[in-house]
Amino acid sequence: MARYKLYCVGASGNSYKVALYLNCAGLDWEPVGVDFAGGETRQNNWRSSINGMGEVPVLEVDGRRLSQSGAILNWLGETTGKFAPVNSDERFEAMRWILFDNHRFTANFATHRLLFSLLPDAPHPQVLSFFRARVETAFSIVDKHLADRDFMLSERPTIADFSLAGYVFYPAEETGFDLATAYPAIEAWRSRLARLPGWKPPYDLMPVGISLNAKRKNHL
Repeated sequence: MARYKLYCVGASGNSYKVALYLNCAGLDWEPVGVDFAGGETRQNNWRSSINGMGEVPVLEVDGRRLSQSGAILNWLGETTGKFAPVNSDERFEAMRWILFDNHRFTANFATHRLLFSLLPDAPHPQVLSFFRARVETAFSIVDKHLADRDFMLSERPTIADFSLAGYVFYPAEETGFDLATAYPAIEAWRSRLARLPGWKPPYDLMPVGISLNAKRKNHL
């Protein structure tokens, strides 16, 4: 039995952040599929026993259940030492980028992806355009930051990189963005991450839950 169990969904980039970390860190883990589209996380028994916030991912380890991807990554870095910031300055920078990721980078990209390909009905063009503009702003900031460095904090990957990597490996036809063309520094960073031992794309790493072609009204 694996030490780490990750309650997750294949289409969830927030789940992928943690799954990718676990795999690249060489930790003993396994995915546990959640019927997110079927409403499992909204059920009272799931919220009372797994996660009161009603979200994935949830990491189960040593009798504990941890939620929120950024907090999980921080905890894993601290407890395993793998991909961890090495001093107070790096810890501050890692948290700064993780908060930026959750507030702007992942938040807007995930919402655009939801509107673009995961809803049963096409969104209003102005709504989609609004979120596309927010994605472009956030991605331009990260692209500029990565122009003169290999990874977010330094020349080696840290928990900050895994946080920002949550949605960037889903296919362009699903996200609506050709990252390779639009953001060359992000594309080079993606390539470096993809060369890490243990790297796999989201649906290979988490072959559970919603499939690539599913269209649901749930935020993933």
